[in-house]
Formats: sequence, C-alpha cells, structure tokens
Amino acid sequence: MGLMIESNARFVGREEIAQVPTPIGTASWKPVPHMEVIDAVGDVVNSRGWQILDEQYGLARDGQKLFGVMRINRSSSPEWSRCIGIRNSHDRSLSVGLTAGITVLVCSNNAFGGSMVIKRRHTRQIRVRDLVIDAVDSLEEEFLTLETVAEGLKIDEVGDDEVRASIVKAAEIQAIPSCDILNVWKEFKEPRHEEFAEPTRWSLLNAFTETAKKYSPARADLCYRGLTRLFGLDGKPSFLWKQ
Repeated sequence: MGLMIESNARFVGREEIAQVPTPIGTASWKPVPHMEVIDAVGDVVNSRGWQILDEQYGLARDGQKLFGVMRINRSSSPEWSRCIGIRNSHDRSLSVGLTAGITVLVCSNNAFGGSMVIKRRHTRQIRVRDLVIDAVDSLEEEFLTLETVAEGLKIDEVGDDEVRASIVKAAEIQAIPSCDILNVWKEFKEPRHEEFAEPTRWSLLNAFTETAKKYSPARADLCYRGLTRLFGLDGKPSFLWKQ
C-alpha cells in the first residue's frame, strides 16, 4: 500500500500495536492509545457499511508515533480505491489525525487530500470515537475534492521544463530530499508502470509517490503533505501552475 518504514522503525500488525504502552498523562494532556484510534476508525467505517480491504501500519520512535493507511471499498473510479490516512503520537508531537486519500491500484501509490481532519491535541476531554464519527462524516467531501482534482491532473499535459521546475520546487519545500530530484525525474521519464507513460500532471504526481515508497513513515507524511499543496489536492490553488 505504499507505507514505508525507516531502519529504526518497523511494519507492525494490530497485535503488536496493542502491546505498545500508553504513557501516563498529566492534568492537561491525556495520550490516546494507538489501538483506540485504529479501533474507532474501523468501527465507524464498518458502521457505514464499508469494507476494509487492507491496512498497513508503522511505528516510529520506539512506538511513540503511529502512521497507518486503511483502504476501503469505495471509489468513484476503477483506477483507485479510497483510503484513510491515520496518525497518532504518545510524545505530543502529533495530534490524532485522519485524512482522505486514494490508493492507485496499479502501483499502490497513495495521494492524500486536505490536512488532517482531527486537529485537537491530546487533552483529558478528548473522546476519540466522537471525533472519529465527525471526521469520517467530513471525509466524504474531502474524498470528492481529491478525486475531482485527480481526474483533472490526468488530462493536463506537462512539458519537460515544467516538470524540472516542479521537482525542484518540491525539494525546496522539503516534500522530497534534494537527493531524490534525479530519481523523480527518471521515474517520470521512464515510469515503471505503463499507465503513467503519458506526460501528464497525474504521471508526475505518481513519479513523486512512487519515489516516496522508500521513505520512513514520518518522512512520507511530510512528503504527502507537501504534494497535497504542490498539486492542489486539497482543492486550493496549486503551488506549481496557474489555474
């Protein structure tokens, strides 16, 4: 599904995540168990009558950070399925977060829409299931926006000069490290999947996300958020080209 793990992190299943201890909170901060977030999302997804097709999770910083992708059986296109990005932390570095995404079926590349829906910090008043219900309801609009933008990217062609400038811009905002500028260029010019042979903005996006498969969970999260803004996947004007 495209979630990659750094050398000091690891792929994990639900059983291992359940063994991660949740630190003791304070008067103003109550960490949320990773499994509580995952279970809440799964329960709400199932209550909507959707099916979880597959899921993948990674832990970083000795279990302090959780990143996950849950793919569901809903889509407006035969080219992709919808997915939900999940993140959580026990070290105060991240809020509980969900975001709408799509998984391109031919290559398992992920792309995500707007910023995380759940933005509240870990306070004692937090009720994860209530927040997840509201967030999943809000995801429907995020999905539609993302899919509309993706359809537009598929028909917009790009020239080599625009591609070069776009890749450099991505490095400038740290969506990718500068050492991957050439890798993204090569993936765009010689894609490993023939579906991206046409020189379109969609093919360029997938050159980025294909390259991002090797990134750590935290680095991939930074990359996806950068690509969201660069390509306007959240429905806002793209940073790369005039609308």
